[in-house]
Formats: sequence, structure tokens, C-alpha cells
Amino acid sequence: MDNKKHIGSLQNPLVKKVLLLKEKSRERRRSGHFVVEGSREMQLALQGGYEMETVLFFADIISENEVIDLLNGHTSEIVEISKEVYQKLAYRDTTEGLLAIARSKDHDLKNLRLDNKNPLILVVEAPEKPGNIGALLRTADAANLDAVIIANPKTDVYNPNIIRSSVGCVFTGNIAMGSSSEIIKFLKEKEIPIYCAALSASQSYLQTDFTTPSAIVVGTEAEGLTEEWLRSSDQNIIIPMEGQIDSMNVSVSAAILIFEAKRQRSF
Repeated sequence: MDNKKHIGSLQNPLVKKVLLLKEKSRERRRSGHFVVEGSREMQLALQGGYEMETVLFFADIISENEVIDLLNGHTSEIVEISKEVYQKLAYRDTTEGLLAIARSKDHDLKNLRLDNKNPLILVVEAPEKPGNIGALLRTADAANLDAVIIANPKTDVYNPNIIRSSVGCVFTGNIAMGSSSEIIKFLKEKEIPIYCAALSASQSYLQTDFTTPSAIVVGTEAEGLTEEWLRSSDQNIIIPMEGQIDSMNVSVSAAILIFEAKRQRSF
């Protein structure tokens, strides 16, 4: 473990680096780093095999020994920060006095491994709102899905709002990204049927058999799925609406479909 350092100035280069990583996706992509805030999130990141390069802590909230215990043998630079610096860097008071700079992973589709011979996968096309992405990842974690694949991503998964809204599930999930055409090719080669949530040419999700390998595909509430996905669908599925609207929040819809699939597989 490196000797502890102390930072009290907002002009310190490390402070500026943390702020840049939090605010700019371009910098996260360029550097291959991102920021983790909070004890639970750090624990899940370590559990997911992430490397914490630098850990910053505010001693009034968490001690250096507690930080060392949390790292559990992982080697990281440990830096004590002042109250002023902590208040500048922390998104919320419940960050528990702890932030870290971590190294990103490569989520390219070519690296995706499916160990289950009967996989259940969620595919999300072009999700944009970090809150929705985080909620989808939490649902995937709750259902212990084999993978979440993001098609044509519009934001990186290390966006601080995605990390927060996923409560750290982004670190432990089996996540991959690619273009729609790449993902469709991947699923077809693996002989995984594609079930697209769509309004047209659809059957009720309750009439659909999810007990075999399945990829449930959802799009955005505003746009739905593109024609490329609909052409490649083995079966379009729908959640019957009984009120005045014809759609729900994408994370809610995905949860309903996923847990129906899990229900079928429980027998």
C-alpha cells in the first residue's frame, strides 16, 4: 500500500482529474478511467474485478484503516482529502466520505461470454436516459440475467448517473455493447431467438415461451425499436394495456417481460 497523501487544495491536479472524469464522457473514454463514489459501489466494483487506482477519503467520515479494510488486499494509492475538497467532489452527503478513480473495462460485444447454455438476455436499443439504464441494470441484476447488451449506445456505462441509479449493479453485470447489426448477427449465430417488444404484429408476452434461449429486446418509449430489429424478430411481443396509453416506462416494461420469463423457467 502506498504511503498516504493529503490534498487540501481545489487546484490540485488530482482534484481536477476527478472532476473531469465525472463530467466528461470523452475524458472517460480517452483515459480509460471513471469515478466511483460510496462504500457499497466500491465494494461491488472490487467484487466485479475492477482496479481502484486511487482512493480518496475524508477522514471525518471514514478512517484510513476502514479504507484499507474495504480494499481487502487490493493495492491502491490512498489519498486523504480536506472537507472543502470532499464537498467539491462528492455528489451527495451519502457518498460516505469515499471516492475512487477506477480503470474501465472493455464492453465490446466480441468479449461477451455466455456460460449458460439456456441464456436469458436483455437487449436495449439506443437507451439515452441514465436513470432508465440504471433501472434496467438493477432489474437485470435482480433477475440474475445472463447478459445485458446495449445496442447503439448513446452514453457510456460509467456515467456517474448510471452508476448511482444502478446502485453499483453496473459493476457486477455481464454487459456488452455493439451496433444493432452486430448484436443481431451475434444472436443469430448463437441460435438465440429474438423477442421484440413492439406494438405491431405482436402476441401477448403471456403467450410467449421464454423457457428456451431468449433475447428480450426493448427500445425507447419515444421511438420504440428500429425497423432493423423488427425485421430480425422471431416474435414481436406486447404487454396488453387496459388504460388510455399504449406504452410504459422502458424499465418497467422490461421488468415485466423479464420476470415472466423467469417465472416460466422456475417450473
